Amino acid sequence: MNAPLRINEALLIANHAFHPFKCVAWEGNGELSLTVIDRTFTHIGRQQIPSSAYVDPAQLESLLKQARADISKEGYELQSWSMPQ
Repeated sequence: MNAPLRINEALLIANHAFHPFKCVAWEGNGELSLTVIDRTFTHIGRQQIPSSAYVDPAQLESLLKQARADISKEGYELQSWSMPQ
């Protein structure tokens, strides 16, 4: 995936990146805001991604991988994930 992403595509990609947990994602003020919650609705991760990064598939992938790594360091086990092609 090399073409610039639209916000809806970025939201869907982010949503799938954090399974089995739920990712609540929204766009506002030129940023993509992500909050990852566990089954008890506890916030286990947050990320703000500027529009300049979420439209670029490579930057979005890098930021999502970093957010996943941060969540994993806290002891949460995520399903495997890769950026859609």
